[in-house]
Amino acid sequence: MFDTITIQQLKGYVYALINPINGKPFYVGKGNGNRVFAHRDAVKNGDQAEIGTLKDIEIAQIFEKQLDVEHIIVRHGLSDDEAFMVESVLIDFWRYFNAPLTNEVLGHLSGLYGIKTADEIIRQYNAPPLEKLYHHVAIININKKYSKIAKSNGTYLNAVKEAWVISAENRKKTQYVLAEYQGIIVGVYAIQGEWYPVETSENKRNHRWGFHGIEAPPEIIEIYKNKSIMHVKKRGAAFPIRYKL
Repeated sequence: MFDTITIQQLKGYVYALINPINGKPFYVGKGNGNRVFAHRDAVKNGDQAEIGTLKDIEIAQIFEKQLDVEHIIVRHGLSDDEAFMVESVLIDFWRYFNAPLTNEVLGHLSGLYGIKTADEIIRQYNAPPLEKLYHHVAIININKKYSKIAKSNGTYLNAVKEAWVISAENRKKTQYVLAEYQGIIVGVYAIQGEWYPVETSENKRNHRWGFHGIEAPPEIIEIYKNKSIMHVKKRGAAFPIRYKL
């Protein structure tokens, strides 16, 4: 733990948690005081308010090996805005190159200013806002799944088709699924038949769902694809599905 003198000199900072088993970072965060140690201590003390995420599971696995989490301070002496920026850059960079981070939420303003290809930058600044939904749709964020290998025949269907927590009512009435990446609609898919239950490693019971889909008709794609929903996104929102703007 940091002493009082160290905390006063640190001010705001950005940190990474390192798994000593493989020497790789698994979580990036920002904080003040002794925040960097809070995740480890929550798992050690069995704090149920903090336990249950992928981060906590990895920390528990480290403890099982009779090891401890390693902590590094990446930058310190920062204002809140500076810390948000550094944290966001690190999360974006490591995730883009498939580093196994356990952060559940992207960094501050990642959708707007985060790492993008040149083509994605052009698309972002030329994307008109999506002002109205004309059908029953589910807008599913695929930031965590987006990659070149997630594409199938030029679509993002593999990234968006499963596995989601979605109510029976929404499964019944949803006509189209819109794949959203960093605030831009990049794919539009028509649902074929019934949603199917999906068993995941995190949830052995069938509380998650997937759908069989095809690309929507051209007239539907034209309404939604390459439109921006950045004007309705809230900072830090973690739930990946929305049904209205």
